[in-house]
Amino acid sequence: MLSQKARYGLRALVELARAGGGQLTSGELAARADAPRKFLEAILLELTRNKVVVSKRGKFGGYLLARPAAEISFAEIIRIMDGPLALAPCVSRLSFRKCDDCPDLATCSLREALLRARDATSDVLEGYSLADAAACEGAEVFKPG
Repeated sequence: MLSQKARYGLRALVELARAGGGQLTSGELAARADAPRKFLEAILLELTRNKVVVSKRGKFGGYLLARPAAEISFAEIIRIMDGPLALAPCVSRLSFRKCDDCPDLATCSLREALLRARDATSDVLEGYSLADAAACEGAEVFKPG
């Protein structure tokens, strides 16, 4: 599951993408992303450290994207906020390690399915940018059957 931190971060970044290269204050971003301001400010600091956003200080300060929205993928942001996309460390491309309770990687009956899930997730999230999200008007809503 996506953490609340990642959700707020993505929402704020989509709002920056919708600003079309303009800057927004943390207060404006918090209101638009429906996020607690102090929590969002910590998220924005982390995104600044990772060179996703640029912060401008002072009376006319705010935040803006560090590069075009089309060049910032959801996968990049989720990795910054939550870590690897993989469901288990043994299928992570960037943070690989053997699972603590796995006797043998070669014979693990779970790895194939987890690897496929990781690859499918990565394909979708790497191919979906902030620009895509900014242009989107919403997605299908699933209702309990």
